[in-house]
Amino acid sequence: MKNKPDNIYKKKSGSQNGQKQRMKGSVRFLWILFFFIIIAFPLLIWAINRGLVGYMPSLTELENPQSAISSDALAADGTLLGRYYVLDRSNSKYSEISPNIINALLAAEDERFYKHAGIDPVATVAIPFYMLLHKKRGSSTITQQLAKNLFPRQSESFLTLPFMKLKEWVLAVKLERNLTKNEIITLYLNTVPYGDNVYGIKNASLTFYNKTPDKVTVDEAATLVGMLKGNTIYNPRSHPKKAKERRNVVLDQMYKYNFITAEQLDSLKQKETPLDYHKIDYHDGIAPYFRQVLEQQVKLAIKDLVKPDGTPYDIYKDGLKIFTTLDIRMQHYAEEAMEEHLTELQKTFMGQPGYRDGTIWEKGSNILNILNSSIKSTDRYQMYRYQDMPEARALEQMKVPIKMRVFAWNKNHYKDTVMSPVDSIKYMKTFLQAGFMAMDPFTGEVKAWVGGIDHNFFQFDHVNVNTKRQVGSTIKPLLYTLAVYSGFSPCGNVSTLPQEFPTMDHLYNADKDADYPAQVTMKVALAKSINNAALGVLKQVGIDAFADFIHKCGVTSRIDKVPAMALGVADISLFEMMGAYSMFPGRGVNTQPYFISKIEDKNGMMIANFSPVQKEIIDDKTAFKMVKMMRGVVDIGTGARMRRLYHIDNDVAGKTGTTSIQADAWFIGYCPDLLAGVWVGCNDREFHFRNEALGQGAAAALPIWAYFMKRVYADKTLKISPEAKFKEPDGFDDCDANDKTSEDRAGETNEKPPATDSEDEREN
Repeated sequence: MKNKPDNIYKKKSGSQNGQKQRMKGSVRFLWILFFFIIIAFPLLIWAINRGLVGYMPSLTELENPQSAISSDALAADGTLLGRYYVLDRSNSKYSEISPNIINALLAAEDERFYKHAGIDPVATVAIPFYMLLHKKRGSSTITQQLAKNLFPRQSESFLTLPFMKLKEWVLAVKLERNLTKNEIITLYLNTVPYGDNVYGIKNASLTFYNKTPDKVTVDEAATLVGMLKGNTIYNPRSHPKKAKERRNVVLDQMYKYNFITAEQLDSLKQKETPLDYHKIDYHDGIAPYFRQVLEQQVKLAIKDLVKPDGTPYDIYKDGLKIFTTLDIRMQHYAEEAMEEHLTELQKTFMGQPGYRDGTIWEKGSNILNILNSSIKSTDRYQMYRYQDMPEARALEQMKVPIKMRVFAWNKNHYKDTVMSPVDSIKYMKTFLQAGFMAMDPFTGEVKAWVGGIDHNFFQFDHVNVNTKRQVGSTIKPLLYTLAVYSGFSPCGNVSTLPQEFPTMDHLYNADKDADYPAQVTMKVALAKSINNAALGVLKQVGIDAFADFIHKCGVTSRIDKVPAMALGVADISLFEMMGAYSMFPGRGVNTQPYFISKIEDKNGMMIANFSPVQKEIIDDKTAFKMVKMMRGVVDIGTGARMRRLYHIDNDVAGKTGTTSIQADAWFIGYCPDLLAGVWVGCNDREFHFRNEALGQGAAAALPIWAYFMKRVYADKTLKISPEAKFKEPDGFDDCDANDKTSEDRAGETNEKPPATDSEDEREN
């Protein structure tokens, strides 16, 4: 019995010793773990910083992040025409960003931004407490978010996430050491994604509010910053209610941190923040046809240029600034003029027999071939065939009516309807198309470029140098220029009789139904566009000489050396014809059109500049003789409706053009300070006016020129004076010195007086 307490004591003593040993072991483990963390953690940070644990960007990359930046195309006045991009992003400087945006961002994302060094210790320490309370709270600073945006995580598994987070901490600290606070917040705003695939505060403010970042109001800033929480769900265009709720949360935060007053908060939360949405895409925006051509020209211009690091420039990623010559005012006037005329002309066109009742599709192998080819080239037909649908079945499916959107001459330029794909092809094929270009004849600067009636539905550009159509009688001023330059007098007579050429075994009569006197003066022959007279002039100057002269004027298209070249059978682009015509108002100097003035890199350094290509083709006296002859076209000739119907009485000159079966209608005209050209026709030549009076250049093309010039003359800011006169060269003397009237000239040549509204103005 006495030994029992001793045993108990021994047992207790042993148990206590064991507990002490285990405690010592635990303490030792904790101390070892503590010292390991103290040593290992800095080593891990060092390894991350050195790039031993995954990629770590260099200091140069941190200071100059290579995020893709969209290239901007700018009009002559600096207006943004459009962008070329992989990601729709552009940069702003800190001074170009409104304090409202900065304040909204700080309040919503990182109110202690100017107090921490990249990592906010208060927010970081608070994370466990928020987790225990089951509350979600972001602890990343603006600098950490920037690090994540610039160098996104490659993976985000449970095992790698801690390392990724540590890496972002290291990047954040490095950014803070090498950039100022203002540079960091600017870089952040330039890289974050907003709604509708828009990147950067500049693009976001332009897209959603049509204003630059420096002009953004408090509520607009709160809406833009609110999108950063979820750029889809808080997109004010697609989710206005949720966007407003998020905006109000940001406003509450701005009040909380004293960026706005209580009165401002109450007022702002009650108001709406209306959008002024302008998302620039491939089809919409200003001058889409021009931007399409510009894109390809810039690629050519920079293909042999390299950046300082030796890599080639990329229009979609390098943030280039492309300065163009386009005048926004003239561009709008050109588009308006085209719409004003073609809206009514299309009705007339579709009122023709065959078009009105649709029977045109029942006749003629060429039209049926066009239809069948168009059907088989559609994506829908190709999809049917890809699904192994038999051809006959696929063609039947193309005749099944479906809902679709097609072009229409209305306010929206479209209508929603139900028709079969085949009927939609027929409908779209019969729309008249047009091309319009205006340029400064002295500098070559392109001022307006309208390649078609609507880029959403018709992408084919009718101004492009690669788009060639028969030019008709617009070639005749070049022929007569060669003749006058070679010594022929505008007042000298030319024959209107059928002509004989060595290469032909019969007389060439291009005016079979016309009733002209046997001879007329050259100036009347041009004014009235008499075809046999042009053939007679060609015979005298020589076919080879004329072909060479056309090329000398800057036309690069193929010219077949045949008698019909005098009548404009050659396919030439509007762009080329404009360059050739520049010598008339340009006093003998040919100036080729150009539309890029310079290209800068993202830092504002010029990498390419452009200047006009000019050469003297004829002397100024010959040029002025041609101006007077072409003035006769609008005074007494085929373009007389310029005066009679459109009442443009200013000093203008030009030439109409119409090809066989009225497939192409042209008018190229100029005043002393501006040259402009118009082409009208359908994409397929098989669709055309059946009546010469309706389809000739004077009726189909000239009105667009007239409507455009009326707008130009009315806009005093353009400084295109309606009082301007063509300048007569010193010592000029020709047969018009006595200033005879059109009636006198008509009497001398037995020519009819100017046509009335009911008479056709003939040309081919």
